[in-house]
Amino acid sequence: MEITVVATGEKKSVTIRPLEDEDFKLLLRKRYFFSWRTLKGKADLYKLYVSEDEDILGVMALFDVPTEKRIEIKLLASSKENVGRQKEHEGIAGCLIAYACREALKKYSDRACVSLVPKTELRANYLTKYGMMDAGWQLFLEGKPLVNIILKYLS
Repeated sequence: MEITVVATGEKKSVTIRPLEDEDFKLLLRKRYFFSWRTLKGKADLYKLYVSEDEDILGVMALFDVPTEKRIEIKLLASSKENVGRQKEHEGIAGCLIAYACREALKKYSDRACVSLVPKTELRANYLTKYGMMDAGWQLFLEGKPLVNIILKYLS
């Protein structure tokens, strides 16, 4: 899976792995907008990093909802330098969403669903950029749109 350097168009290989204890000292609120340690043990936490230098560029918290065959993205954040119009890299959120979709597909097969509750200002972006569907206060991916995200970002 790859992200793109906005300034040059260069592609960089990235990896997504579970957060490790030593990662929490790097996940400062000023860079990731949240105290990620508060979710330790309450959610499955993942980091996205550039494969060759291991700088964490994105973080995601997932909750599994087995009764609904759904994985909820409870929290997703790109690092401060990768947010907004002046961001350094493109594709961080897409790769993290696609990873959640792949995990849901592995676990729940053709019944898989991934959902999130978006911040108001990001709602339209999730609908248009990632093809999410509106379910009221939550947005979700299932079926073909879920598979399309995996193919776009993880292939």
